[in-house]
Amino acid sequence: MQKRSISTLFGLRGASVIGRMQDGLYTIAIGNRFVQAIIARKWSILLLFMGFLLGRAMILEELAPFALAYFAVIYYQRKELVPWVIVALFCGSLLSAHPSVGQFVITMGVFLLIQKSIEKYERFEVSIAPIIVFGTLFMVKLFFHLVVADLTWYVLMLTTVEALLSAVLTYIFVQALPVFTLTRRNYQLRSEEIICLIILLASVMTGAVGWSVGPVMIQNVESRYLILLFAMVGGAPFGASVGVISGLILSLADANAVYQMSLLAFSGMLAGMLKDGRRLTVSLGLLIGSSILSFYVGSSSTILSSTWESLVAIGLFLLTPRSVLQTLAKYVPGTQENLKGQQDYARRVRDVTAGRVEQFSAVFRQLASSFKQLTGESPLRQRENDVDHFMNAVTAQTCQSCFKRERCWDQNFYKTYSYMTDMMTEIEVKGQFDKKDIRKEWKSVCTKTDAVLQVMKEQYGYYQNNVQWRKQLADSRALVAEQLSGVSQVMEDLAKEIKREGQELFLQEEQIREAIEDLGLSIHSVDIISLDEGKIEIEMIHQYTRGFDESRKIIAPLLSEIVGENIAVKSEEKLDRGEGYASVLFGSAKAYNVETGIASLGKGGSYLSGDSYSAVELGNGKFAVALSDGMGNGERARKESEAALGMLQQFLQSGMDEKLAIKSVNSVLLLRSPEEMYATVDMALIDLYSADTTFMKIGSTPSFIKRGNEVIPIVASNLPVGIIKDIEVDLVSMKLLDGDYLVLMTDGIFDAPGHAVNKELWMKRTISELDVTTTQDMADALLDQVVRHTGALQDDMMVVVARIEKRQPEWATFRWPGLSRIERPKIVS
Repeated sequence: MQKRSISTLFGLRGASVIGRMQDGLYTIAIGNRFVQAIIARKWSILLLFMGFLLGRAMILEELAPFALAYFAVIYYQRKELVPWVIVALFCGSLLSAHPSVGQFVITMGVFLLIQKSIEKYERFEVSIAPIIVFGTLFMVKLFFHLVVADLTWYVLMLTTVEALLSAVLTYIFVQALPVFTLTRRNYQLRSEEIICLIILLASVMTGAVGWSVGPVMIQNVESRYLILLFAMVGGAPFGASVGVISGLILSLADANAVYQMSLLAFSGMLAGMLKDGRRLTVSLGLLIGSSILSFYVGSSSTILSSTWESLVAIGLFLLTPRSVLQTLAKYVPGTQENLKGQQDYARRVRDVTAGRVEQFSAVFRQLASSFKQLTGESPLRQRENDVDHFMNAVTAQTCQSCFKRERCWDQNFYKTYSYMTDMMTEIEVKGQFDKKDIRKEWKSVCTKTDAVLQVMKEQYGYYQNNVQWRKQLADSRALVAEQLSGVSQVMEDLAKEIKREGQELFLQEEQIREAIEDLGLSIHSVDIISLDEGKIEIEMIHQYTRGFDESRKIIAPLLSEIVGENIAVKSEEKLDRGEGYASVLFGSAKAYNVETGIASLGKGGSYLSGDSYSAVELGNGKFAVALSDGMGNGERARKESEAALGMLQQFLQSGMDEKLAIKSVNSVLLLRSPEEMYATVDMALIDLYSADTTFMKIGSTPSFIKRGNEVIPIVASNLPVGIIKDIEVDLVSMKLLDGDYLVLMTDGIFDAPGHAVNKELWMKRTISELDVTTTQDMADALLDQVVRHTGALQDDMMVVVARIEKRQPEWATFRWPGLSRIERPKIVS
């Protein structure tokens, strides 16, 4: 009995303990949910607290322009908070120095009434908010003064000033409030928005005027804390700006705090100047700045109060989480956090763009594969199908009604089919096949040989047309498949290029920054786009109005030494920042330069020639020198040659393979005109980094390389573009040397000596005898020699001369003590 009672007692106590534990866990869960709810609505709570302080804020002891301006902006930007903001503003107005409940309620009511009336006309625009605020506040204030019969000119002026201030504050709050509700992390505040934000925060501080803890005034602590935050983030300019604006607004709210404007401005400037030492030096700057002016303008009690206020603000500043400063710095232009945020955003955009381009590349690759499958049927199988269709058509018209059909096709199928195919073969081979050519064996079997022969001739014409159209369709599908495959490859290369630009090279960027700063140059940012050999791209932003010479004479030679490759200035652009910033793009300097010269004459001495030329840098490190001769002479021939060169140049600039580009041009010229119209293409693609040259000679005459006294011919046997569908492209590769002359010419020049002489030997001798130095002089001299030799101009003549020169850097590299070569990434993603 005793044991049972003891166990029962322990059971009851255990249940009680468990019950209390469950209650405690339930209470903790409720507390966690409450904390989570507060965190989720932290910005809404902050806006309500700001509304409370702005409802209490007053300036010049009787003006309250903040409440209605704040409420109007909340109405437009956070309409779901309107009821709560009204409560917060109302509570703040009750605690103000001169509370006026009736005036507050009527002001809010009139504003809502006007706003609802305007919304009926679908005019819900924040731009009209300042006008509504001015009209509402002016009418309500004027009405109250008329009711109490104290309207004077001074009162009317104050009413007008308060309404104007409220309208101006509405415009300011419209710019500043979105900062607390931004969702875009890459947002960058403009200078006007930063000033508006500071005015908003200073206006909120006036709501704490009159509150104190011992000798410490709350509004002074708030102003000093705000100065510390902005001085730490933006340096001396922001610290001084916050000090001036905060001191001005606080002096309007409290006449005894006029000296605060100079004190806070000086303290903010000094704190911002010491931002490089991080929080401790910024705090020390504020303390020194506030103490110096306090000693100058205040009494002993004022000095003590100011010191305590600064120390409290410093304490709050040191306890501020690092994340708060980083978040604030993201929105301030010029800070490292803001720059990193923009880079992260650009990197995400780059990754997304590369992914989409890869998807499109896969789509085009799949389309190309589909077209190749459509053209993949074997010719033998296609031939058998065509013959079957041919035989079915012939038998349907001749054998279907014949009384011997069963005997021929059911009992002797293979023999009859063999006779029919033999006759078809005879028609196909001989072309002219008559009755007398029909074999006796077939006549003894078939009673309708004449009718069969007639129908077979008719159907054979249809058969040939079908085969021809089917071949053209197959050729078109094959061409489309090749072009889609080429487009897919171009897009895939583009995606790789985009990804390559997104690689992170922080260590290399820091090494370049340190090397340049050791020379005494100021660099705002360094962004390495690519470190691939021959394709280096480095972008810098530095504060120097005329930075081109500085970049070309100092930075580029220094980079050449660091990366081990000649670097040159590719472009320079002055940024619109108002502070002399310039963006300079450095890139691999090309090892060779190309100089060109051109000379031409039309047939019979005409100015209009059917030949065209092009000498242009393609943008991928290659230089194209091209010549095209259209069929015939005159304007039409020139249009064909220009079209061929223009399309080929565009295809090559887009990154398309050389052979595919030629085939595409050939197909376009075939399709654009049913008449026979062709053009020759003679192109040399010169690699400006290695001088490796690829010659594409499509129906063109030989080209020549003049190397000293030696002349080397370049010959390839290809048909011109626009004649046949399946064009074969033979590419000739050769490395040019420094000082080589490349001579391209049309057939009007090459064929000028006539058939009596060896044209190639004559041209080699003529070129070797030219004693000129510039490319234009050589082109003119060669054309002059040809004209003198031939006399009459039987065809259009054009010659293009290009000279390869080794590029000499304008400024030599130099070594700097402690400077080391940069380490390039082995794998580029």
